[in-house]
Amino acid sequence: MNLTKVCAFSPFKSNPVQKPTSKTTINLSILEDLLLKCRTFKHFGKILSQMISTGFIKDTYAASRILKFSTDSLFIHVNYSHKIFDYIENPNGFICNTMMRAYLQQNQPQNTIFLYKSMLKNNVCIDNYTFPLLVQASTVRLSEIEGKEFHNHVIKTGYRSDVYVNNTLINMYAVCENMIDARKLFDESPVLDLVSWNSILAGYVQVGKVEEATVIFDKMPMKNVIASNSMIVLLGRSGWMTEACQLFNKMKEKDVVSWTALISCYEQHGMYKQALDLFMQMCANGISIDEVVVISVLSACAHLLVVQTGESIHGLVIRVGFESHVNLQNAFIHMYSTCGDVMAAQRLFDTSSHLDQISWNSMISGHLKCGCVEKARELFNSMPEKDVVSWTTMISGYAQHDNFSETLALFQEMLHEDNKPDETTLVSVLSACTHLSALDQGKWIHAYIRKKGLKVNIILGTTLTDMYLKCGCVENALEVFNGMEEKGVSSWNALILGLAMNGQVEKSLAIFQEMKECGVTPNEVTFVAVLGACRHMGLVDEGRSYFDSMTRYYNVEPNIKHYGCMVDLLGRAGLLKEAETLIDSMPMAPDVATWGALLGACRKHGNSEMGERVGRKLIELQPDHDGFHVLLSNIFASKGNWDSVLDIRGAMTRQGVVKVPGCSMIEANGAVHEFLAGDKSHPQMNEIETMLAEMENRLKVMGYAPGTDEVLLDIDEEEKESTLFRHSEKLAIAYGLISITPPTPIRIIKNLRICNDCHTAAKLISKAFNREIVVRDRHRFHHFKDGSCSCKEFW
Repeated sequence: MNLTKVCAFSPFKSNPVQKPTSKTTINLSILEDLLLKCRTFKHFGKILSQMISTGFIKDTYAASRILKFSTDSLFIHVNYSHKIFDYIENPNGFICNTMMRAYLQQNQPQNTIFLYKSMLKNNVCIDNYTFPLLVQASTVRLSEIEGKEFHNHVIKTGYRSDVYVNNTLINMYAVCENMIDARKLFDESPVLDLVSWNSILAGYVQVGKVEEATVIFDKMPMKNVIASNSMIVLLGRSGWMTEACQLFNKMKEKDVVSWTALISCYEQHGMYKQALDLFMQMCANGISIDEVVVISVLSACAHLLVVQTGESIHGLVIRVGFESHVNLQNAFIHMYSTCGDVMAAQRLFDTSSHLDQISWNSMISGHLKCGCVEKARELFNSMPEKDVVSWTTMISGYAQHDNFSETLALFQEMLHEDNKPDETTLVSVLSACTHLSALDQGKWIHAYIRKKGLKVNIILGTTLTDMYLKCGCVENALEVFNGMEEKGVSSWNALILGLAMNGQVEKSLAIFQEMKECGVTPNEVTFVAVLGACRHMGLVDEGRSYFDSMTRYYNVEPNIKHYGCMVDLLGRAGLLKEAETLIDSMPMAPDVATWGALLGACRKHGNSEMGERVGRKLIELQPDHDGFHVLLSNIFASKGNWDSVLDIRGAMTRQGVVKVPGCSMIEANGAVHEFLAGDKSHPQMNEIETMLAEMENRLKVMGYAPGTDEVLLDIDEEEKESTLFRHSEKLAIAYGLISITPPTPIRIIKNLRICNDCHTAAKLISKAFNREIVVRDRHRFHHFKDGSCSCKEFW
């Protein structure tokens, strides 16, 4: 209420000490009758004026009644009540307590304490109603120091045996999470009532002490619904769901909080079906629903993707009549969008009269989950105000939908508008850096994390480690990994896989051994990484041993990826029959990736008969896969079967199968450049052409001869008509030589497997130009230095 308007009727506005000017009589009976009929501040002002003009305000009891009415009335401001209080001569303890309580009820606990100090100065009588108000004021302020001072006053004034005073002190200590003093006071209290027991129990519940709370609950002489509800919340929060359910079932009386507590516990622990079943039982028993329980149930619906159930609950909420609550609106928007009905979510959003930040963020998230990235960006751009969640949601959405350039661009915009990213934002941005091989930007983000003192948690640390490994920076990755305070199994997995991809297989397997020695249990992903390490170096015996140990020692059943790794390992080693036998013995149907690994091995080792059989099978399984057509075509070509080559090419044309062109990306001076096979579109193409000629000249001096026999057989890597020296990785290397100053390595990402000719050329270029070149192809890293490669010719 506006105090200026209130004071317009005030008898205090001109002269607070007025002398009686009227002989109108008023007594206690008349006052009570007038107050009973008082409904407006104007009417109250007249009553107060009459009391002042007649001098009746000096009657202590009458003064207490007018002040009590003032503090209890919603149309009278607390500051105006204080003016009345100041006008009263010699206020007693009841009057002071009334004013203190008014300040406390108006969330002004500091004024309650100031008034108490004034009472001490004026020697106003303190009673057992004063101290609970003071202790409550310190509780609201979460000031244990003030609470202890009042505790000392209680002891000095002799009220330590008052159960009401003691209960507020127990509650104060409990709220301030000082359960030692709360329990001591509880144990020493001469009288304990139900409030005492509930207060100490609530304290243990708040700090999460299950055992102590259970002891108190079991000792309670009388257990009410409030105590049982508190225990259900604590047990559920602590993961003791069986005990929480048993307690719920034992309760003779249950209120809406009882049902809501258990339903919320189910939802928080991922027991979504149980949450829905209990909610249905709650409705069948005629228990009134509230906003809290509906939000929990809608979350369960979203996780179970049961939009029909969510719609039924929506109808129920409309019938009850609180569907306009903004928290519920947000829960419905989230439920509909998560279940894929983004149109229903959008209709709710468009028709809602109460939208907050969460509403906008939920709607953006909903469109992103349904793949509507452009619509999400439109909403994002039209937001009246963006918070860190808004930016993170949109940035993460871009990253999840492989719009990595947009991810980095929006992140830069976020920083430009002086928004501070959190760990979740940085994880998405680092993921984009990884996919674009944008090492410079990844390093900048790492420096930003250090500068801002952000905590490198398991997820952020693992993402950083993965980014460095996938950019070929093993030392940086090890530095991050070793500096992590906490490491999850995902952290170890990323390092094992990354080291293997970078050609450090022995180190990779040593890390796996270290992981086990640290007590971290390997999971399915770990063994994919370990078997991947073995296949990168052709360690057949070791691979067989690790594969066998999965079920024997770690109770991990091999899945399709593990079998695929073993097939690839055996095939690369030339054990084609064993690889095919393993496929035939798989407990699940082999996928195209597994057959594809065998087909690649057939091509590598020249087994045309098996290759033709496997290739035709793969084309039947996935007729739109360009790589399988090309591999089979190469196998036919290697046999000189040109008619079959033409048939495969013709089939590709008829079925609309388009071969993915070779593409290489390189980061230079903070920008990512992309080259296609035979590309001539780069703005620095003249300089690149000059460098290509220089590369060719130096390589010829070193005895390099283009592998023209590879042109036909490697057409799955580059377009047949492209000359060998215009393969995308050679163009990228040429650009790196003119743009990246030594000793910084030239880092390139290739979307396909690097061809034999480019591999040979890259080795010689590294020696001829004294440069380190790192190429990440579809399968692994190749670190070229001084004329050799980290893969040791096994890829």
